[in-house]
Amino acid sequence: MMSATSTDKTNGRTIRRSAALSVALAALLAVAGCGSSSSSTSSSSSTSSLSTSPSSSSSSSSSSGGAAAKGQTLSLEANREGELKYNKTSLTAKAGNISIDFTNMASLSHNVTVESSSGTVVGATPTFQGGTKTLSLNLKPGTYKFFCSVPGHRMAGMEGTLTVQ
Repeated sequence: MMSATSTDKTNGRTIRRSAALSVALAALLAVAGCGSSSSSTSSSSSTSSLSTSPSSSSSSSSSSGGAAAKGQTLSLEANREGELKYNKTSLTAKAGNISIDFTNMASLSHNVTVESSSGTVVGATPTFQGGTKTLSLNLKPGTYKFFCSVPGHRMAGMEGTLTVQ
C-alpha cells in the first residue's frame, strides 16, 4: 500500500510539472505569434538587406552604396498608430536597382517582403521595431506585391503593389 501512495505522489508531481511546462510553452508560442523578434542584432539606426536566391524574372542583392546610388530609392513606412497598414499602398519604380527604405516606428514589429506575380519571394527586410531597414533589389519590369509577412498582418491589409516599368 505504501508503494502505491508514493507512486501516486510521484505521478501527481509529474502531472503538475507537465501542466506547468505546457502553460509555459503555450505562453512562448503566443508571444512568438504576435510578431516579436528577439533575434535582431542591429541597432535601430542601421540599415540592412536580405538576399534571396534570384528567380527567373528578378533578383535580390545586397548593395552598399555603389549599386544603390545608380538605382532608385523608394520610401515606405509602417503606420505609427499601430494600424496594420503601410503609409502607401502603391509604389512605382524604373527597372533595375531599387532600394526600399522601410521605417517602422510602430509599437509592433513589421517587415517588408516583396514577391513576384508568380508568388516567388524576391526579397525581404528583417522583422523589426523602431528604426529603418533598407531592402535592395534588382527588378525587371512587372507587377510585384509588397507586404508584411508577420502572421496575420497581410491578411489584415498590410500590403500593396510595386509597379516596375
